[in-house]
Amino acid sequence: MLKPYEDKLKLIKSEVEKLGLDIVGALEVSLQALNERKIENLKNIEVSEKKFLVKSNEIDNLIITTLALYTPEAKDLRSMVAFLKITNEIVRTAANTKDFAKMFKKSYSDDLDTNTILEYTIPLLKSALLSTKTAISIINEQDSSKVEEKYQKVIVEESKTDDLYLMIEKNILKLITKKLDLSKEYFDLLSSLRRLEKIADRSVSIASLLQFAKLGGDIVQS
Repeated sequence: MLKPYEDKLKLIKSEVEKLGLDIVGALEVSLQALNERKIENLKNIEVSEKKFLVKSNEIDNLIITTLALYTPEAKDLRSMVAFLKITNEIVRTAANTKDFAKMFKKSYSDDLDTNTILEYTIPLLKSALLSTKTAISIINEQDSSKVEEKYQKVIVEESKTDDLYLMIEKNILKLITKKLDLSKEYFDLLSSLRRLEKIADRSVSIASLLQFAKLGGDIVQS
């Protein structure tokens, strides 16, 4: 394979990974804020949808240019196709990450049952973070068995977010019946937590695309 092509492929992988790790970093800051009960620190989440979109378009253009200049082998062609789709998933994940931080901070207050909220929100955020972090780590994974292992780990964490969201939804609805005057705040919180569930969904899509890139088969997205 031509070295210039190899360099392009490495650059594409590196740039996609950087975008993904930026989201991982934002989710880690969010988790720390919740663990320390310093919800105001969610204002420090620096996720610009515009910047992610611009960078995503730059990567997509690089992929298209590379495909036009070279004739990649089947495995590398799969990677190019996968990365074209992954950039879109990352942009959507970035939007959900920003929305979670903004909406949670705005609706959270001591008037609410904060203990119940955080009891479920923290593990929900942990699972969303772990699923995203694991999915991004597949980019540089060469061992096919490890690729499959990490893919299954993402599936497990995404399933946890579904279960946790249903649990907190049930509990918040109970809290609303006790304090109807706070129903808007509770519903807004619930909406913010829905973003975490969506983040985990996107991680499954990313992991599926990377599994396709590494192992072949069919593309299966959530």
